Amino acid sequence: MALIDWIVLGGTLLFIVIYGAWRTRESKSVKDYIGGGQQARWWTIGLSVMATQASAITFLSTPGQAFHDGMGFVQFYFGLPIAMVIICAVFIPIYSRLKVFTAYEFLEKRFDLRVRKLTASLFLIQRGLSAGITIFAPSIILSAVLGWNLTALNILIGCLVIIYTVSGGTKAVNVTQKQQMAVIFSGMILALFFIVRALPESISFSDAIDIAGSSDKMEVLNFSFDLNNRYTVWTGLIGGTFLALSYFGTDQSQVQRYLSGKSVQEMRLGMLFNGLLKVPMQFFILFVGVMVFVFYQFNQAPLHFNPLSEQLIQNTPYETDYENLKNISTQNYQYRISLYQHFESSPSDDLKNRIADSQKADLANRDAARTLLEQAANSKKVSFESNDKDYVFIHFILNNLPRGLIGLLLAVILSAAMSSTASELNALGATTALDLYNTSYPADSDQQLVKTTKLFTIGWGILAIGVACVAYLADNLIQLVNIIGSIFYGNVLGIFLLAFFVKWVNAKSVLLAAIITQVLVIVAFRLDWMPYLWLNLLGCGLVMLLALLIEAVMPQNKS
Repeated sequence: MALIDWIVLGGTLLFIVIYGAWRTRESKSVKDYIGGGQQARWWTIGLSVMATQASAITFLSTPGQAFHDGMGFVQFYFGLPIAMVIICAVFIPIYSRLKVFTAYEFLEKRFDLRVRKLTASLFLIQRGLSAGITIFAPSIILSAVLGWNLTALNILIGCLVIIYTVSGGTKAVNVTQKQQMAVIFSGMILALFFIVRALPESISFSDAIDIAGSSDKMEVLNFSFDLNNRYTVWTGLIGGTFLALSYFGTDQSQVQRYLSGKSVQEMRLGMLFNGLLKVPMQFFILFVGVMVFVFYQFNQAPLHFNPLSEQLIQNTPYETDYENLKNISTQNYQYRISLYQHFESSPSDDLKNRIADSQKADLANRDAARTLLEQAANSKKVSFESNDKDYVFIHFILNNLPRGLIGLLLAVILSAAMSSTASELNALGATTALDLYNTSYPADSDQQLVKTTKLFTIGWGILAIGVACVAYLADNLIQLVNIIGSIFYGNVLGIFLLAFFVKWVNAKSVLLAAIITQVLVIVAFRLDWMPYLWLNLLGCGLVMLLALLIEAVMPQNKS
């Protein structure tokens, strides 16, 4: 990285932290600190909601997902607009009318304190883990690519977030996320511009799309009913709707964003804005990944994008085989370039098929390299991430973008990590203080409750840093976060739906049903009964069914 990159990166991050702490230095009441002053306009709400969901994982993993598997992942978000309409019609009016600070306060009013504490605890478990992952995700990749110390990066990101989140609470999160989203959108648009610009002069933008299409990277819709296929239209519309309903309707990190709105109308407009923009935004990020794939059709890509692979394979019995695969990869790349050159002058189906065969050979080569790396890691008894999806985009950034823009794109990644983590820590601190601590040990004043919330926020920040320091990479980081959410969200959503629509079910039935459901969902995940998105539907349906059955069998079981 050049000096200009360090200046852009450091200046951007310091501005966000200092600006957020300064703008919200007077947030001393519970209404200001936890409720954000309840003066936010719809665009602030919409951008804050998007920034909370769009973590660094989104900008690291999603382009790599598209590089390997194409645009199909966008189907995951098809249920989100549906969920936004339901939340605007049902959730927001109820929360606003009851004037709650957390979603779980409503459950105490409808059921009892035990149900409130249980659902708050489920939120704290899954969101506490996720907060650590949102710190860990950019740290592990940046440390591998740039050679920075992993633990130091985890601590740096965590501490930066803690500073302004603890200083200003919800208002600080809302204020800084507008700047962070501006950095994120600017960086991604510039990245796409330079990717397309870096293609050969003979390859137009439409040619690039044709190349991606012929390589099956532009297939968006899959109407298959195969449950083994993670991403289909049906998975997105059904499983995605339930996941989005749970996340945006019951997860305090999101609920706290729109409860800071000036009115019900502002809250609704903010959520509808998110629903309208989220799918195009994810489509755009995936499209950036597809264009990176096209770029590497004309520029040789490494055999494995994780930069630690070369170091790992050295001095192992697999080093010679790995070098042979690198040579084969180079030969295949040169052959494919010659095919493209011939195709430009005289296109034919035969050449098109040979290009496709070359791409398949390249994929097989990468799979073989991945196997060798896994064997090398086992022989050295070290941990190594053999799936390199999360390294694709950062490799492209560091090796192909102009100086200055590299710093901006790194600022995009770290800004996204900070925005998401800030929302999570803000919600974790507020939920712990209001739903667990204050219900047992009531505060004497607003100032004492705010102080308690700040202390819990610091505690969760330290815990998140700790989780980040001991975390590990899954198959793909963006999938890992969604898997954790899917294990817990369905159950919580079912509890809320019972509270909204089934007035004759009592607290004891719901409490017992929720505990049984959570155990069964974890078992279903461990035994791999279904794709993880369907766990949201399973948890929601199961807790509602069990609660109704328990109530019917034991009608005398009154709270």
